Amino acid sequence: MKFEQYNISPEIKRSLSELGFKRPTDIQFKAIPSILKGDDVLAVAQTGTGKTAAFAIPVLDILQQQKKRFKADKHVRCLVMVPTRELAIQISDVFKQVGKHTKVSILGLYGGVEQEPQIKKLEKGVDVLIATPGRMFDLVNQKHLDLSGVDILILDEADHMLDLGFIKDIRDVIRFLPKNHQTLFFSATIDKTIKDLAYSVLNTRNPIRIQISPQDPVSKNVTHSVAFVEMDDKRFFLERLIKEYPENKILVFVRTKVRAERVFNAMQRVGIQTLTMHGGKEQDDRLTVMDKFKDGNVKVLITTDVNARGIDIPNVEYVVNYDLPDEPENYVHRVGRTGRGVQKGRAVSFCSPEEKPVLDKIQKYLGKEITEMKIDKADYRETLAFTEDTPNDNWRLLLEQEEKSKLKKRKKK
Repeated sequence: MKFEQYNISPEIKRSLSELGFKRPTDIQFKAIPSILKGDDVLAVAQTGTGKTAAFAIPVLDILQQQKKRFKADKHVRCLVMVPTRELAIQISDVFKQVGKHTKVSILGLYGGVEQEPQIKKLEKGVDVLIATPGRMFDLVNQKHLDLSGVDILILDEADHMLDLGFIKDIRDVIRFLPKNHQTLFFSATIDKTIKDLAYSVLNTRNPIRIQISPQDPVSKNVTHSVAFVEMDDKRFFLERLIKEYPENKILVFVRTKVRAERVFNAMQRVGIQTLTMHGGKEQDDRLTVMDKFKDGNVKVLITTDVNARGIDIPNVEYVVNYDLPDEPENYVHRVGRTGRGVQKGRAVSFCSPEEKPVLDKIQKYLGKEITEMKIDKADYRETLAFTEDTPNDNWRLLLEQEEKSKLKKRKKK
């Protein structure tokens, strides 16, 4: 079934056509009809499956039809709660793109920026509000935000919201909403805690449950492998990868913001332009960095797990796990930044000897082994020779010892 066959407003069909959206993904195909009917929905689908459009398309259609029938007022009609600023910005962009030709007004509400411009927009009237809990409750308590007219509540990346400790905020928001409202609950994973939370906030006892969960949690569009590399030599392998694929957009994940800056400096020393993204950056800096990377002005972004979930960055050809994630689930979210939609992607992890226990946990979580990228001693040596930086002296010493050992064996023969 094509989008043009759906019973949605021509304004939205026009936007979808301009965006190149012809057919719905699995989650969109299953979720859109139920949302349009007004059902409560519990949807579980892995990253990169088109979850945002699965609720944005029908919600925009519902609000567009309301605007045609009734006089506009200044009540927020749809509230989308999200865990992070980056996700709020991204979802706002999707709503604005799909709702481009409608009269539905949309606002992303999050901290890290001045609240006055946001308050002025709320005073003019907003139909769809995409908000992080902190700034949302601040404005509710200041009486700048009224949620009494919300018809649709959407909880997106609900599992991540739980991880970040937002369970109380999720339950608290219900008391500000009218009793009869539609609830859409979207999550990348499902367990007892998520299920209990979902059924505590969903209005109906029997919500529509939609689960798109293939046996392999990593998208079939992603080829992923692991390379065993000494911790101090990772920067040389990253340098070589970037220089061998200069036109590719590469997303590099590290463990901490300190590591992000160290890798940034290492790449700078060898003439590679990169960007960094982590929790230590101001919001304006983070927005500038994301714009540069999305536009392709800079091809390499070094980031912590702040960008591991929910963020849709177009045309990422490579994801590099420079450091393996502490939580196995984050591996899936990281590699899900590539191979999105119908595109193909590649993910490679650099695993040092001390990280092997972490790799074992990841493979257990995946239910299979990650393909090893074989690196023989000659290839390893070639990579160290390739670098414009100063390689690890210990490895040079090992190489020299190996060469001496080979010479001795030849002489004995």
